[in-house]
Amino acid sequence: MKTKTLVLGIVSALLLAIVCCPAAQARKKNRRPHPKRVQKVLVVYYSQTSNTKAVAKEIARKLGADIAEVVPVKPYDGDFQATIERCKKESNNGIIPEIRPLKVDVSKYDVIFLGYPIWFGTFAPPIEAFLNKVDLSGKKVVPFCTFGSGGLESSVMILEAKQKGAEVLDGYGVRAARMAAMPKEVDQFLKASGFLKGKYVKPGEFSKPHFVSTEEAAIFDAAVGDYPMMKNAKALTVASRAIPDGTEYLFTATEKREGPVDPNIAMRPPREMMVYVIVVNGEAPVFTKVVR
Repeated sequence: MKTKTLVLGIVSALLLAIVCCPAAQARKKNRRPHPKRVQKVLVVYYSQTSNTKAVAKEIARKLGADIAEVVPVKPYDGDFQATIERCKKESNNGIIPEIRPLKVDVSKYDVIFLGYPIWFGTFAPPIEAFLNKVDLSGKKVVPFCTFGSGGLESSVMILEAKQKGAEVLDGYGVRAARMAAMPKEVDQFLKASGFLKGKYVKPGEFSKPHFVSTEEAAIFDAAVGDYPMMKNAKALTVASRAIPDGTEYLFTATEKREGPVDPNIAMRPPREMMVYVIVVNGEAPVFTKVVR
């Protein structure tokens, strides 16, 4: 027993000497930590009027990311009414437009920023064609979009259903009428999402909703009054919070029904919607998005 104890003591002393010797300490000090794997980021987008392209280029520039455009074999010509008619025809006939092969290998990227305009409440058909051709399982997908009034939330639901293996993160959307605000908003979005280092302004919580006052109703009407798809909207309740240099309002609204009403419309209950409105630096109120 004494011999075994003596041997264990000698071995322990030798190990302690090795660990504590200057050479061992120097090796430990100079040992480099295993570097974290850098995630590869790709920005994929479809754009008809160049608004979505502008957002895509801003994201790619800020992140130093690669960028690729989804291009239909038969381009949509940019005419608003012609695009509507073509989309209706394609939808009625179950047609998804063909797209040209992407110039990059999506499988080699970890994070995909996916951009599109909102048409008929969701991503434009060329993006559907893209999603049908790729498997984004195991990847982080960050949606971004441009729109007339809204559609980010509804498009994300469809995106998640089509790519169930992907991790779809919070997205960014901007109205075509507010493209001038886009660069600053993209900067804040990327910082808030952790893709870009730096300080960002975290918005506070909205106040408890209450029925709109006459003054608040006037703010709502001023914000949505010149937008054709919102001309029949009436504010019901509102909450608010402070933002840099101003106030953001969250209105719950419904459709007005005054005068003669189409019988088909009269049969269904009025739709409620959430309308986000900002007032900055004494400027005129503007709505930033509608969630239906």
